[in-house]
Amino acid sequence: MGESAGYKQYVAGLLAGVATVATGHPFDTVKVKLQKHNTEVHGIQYRSGLHCTARILKTEGIRGLYRGATSSFIGMAFESSLLFGIYSQTKQSLQGGEQSSRPQPQIIIPSAAYGGAVISFVLCPTELVKCRMQIQGTDSLVPKSSRYSSPLDCALKTVKSEGVTGIFRGGYTTLLRESIGNSVFFSVYEYVRYHMHSRVKSMSSNYSNMIDVGIGILTGGLGGVAFWLAVLPLDVAKTVIQTNPDKNCTRNPFQVLTSIYRRAGLKGCYTGLGPTVARAFPANAAAIVTWELAMKILGIKHD
Repeated sequence: MGESAGYKQYVAGLLAGVATVATGHPFDTVKVKLQKHNTEVHGIQYRSGLHCTARILKTEGIRGLYRGATSSFIGMAFESSLLFGIYSQTKQSLQGGEQSSRPQPQIIIPSAAYGGAVISFVLCPTELVKCRMQIQGTDSLVPKSSRYSSPLDCALKTVKSEGVTGIFRGGYTTLLRESIGNSVFFSVYEYVRYHMHSRVKSMSSNYSNMIDVGIGILTGGLGGVAFWLAVLPLDVAKTVIQTNPDKNCTRNPFQVLTSIYRRAGLKGCYTGLGPTVARAFPANAAAIVTWELAMKILGIKHD
């Protein structure tokens, strides 16, 4: 696979990222609000993801669900381009000349973990801005005088008050989440895809593009759900770290989770599970279908 094919893999990943945000951002807004408000001692406590969604729609309208989407679109497009491109090229490099039809965990896991580690440096600042914008709704305890007027305003004020390192607050937690989560995601995706394609081919000689789309929806959706079930506690810790007004707060995710566990039990560590899983399936299904379709259009062979 030549240089042009490698370039195309990054283009396909970028398109997958755009599809992910368009589909999943409203669910993400609900998740972040639950993680921020329901882990605090004081403030608005949402009964569920549906209650939170209803509150947003009632007080802010549909725009409230897409709060912070600008930074998310930019960050996710770039991040997804890197993730899918690095994963594909690292996998090819580790395979060398040996092509196996079966998924190989010794190839998939390091390729996915490496891709996840790299994108965490892009994701951390964009997610910090996104999270701080998302918690500013009507129910926010953030004083109006301290609120941000735009993602750029948020980024500039963060750098001004906390320094350049402030925009990377929660970086270690993001790296852990992405490395572990993407190893799980791509493992589930590759294994389910392999077995489904094998089953369909053995049962029918009539193989259509619609079957490919159906398999893409299922594999992407299941991979996304597995990702978040594996790393949601780390995501809860990241949200708390990035939105804490105290710039000297602990950056250790395990200390944050220990504190949450003592106060709210295991349920507290999985705050936002409902909207996260509800978002994970359609958002990741859209990402995988878009990625596979883009690769097919661009003439890239998918192992």
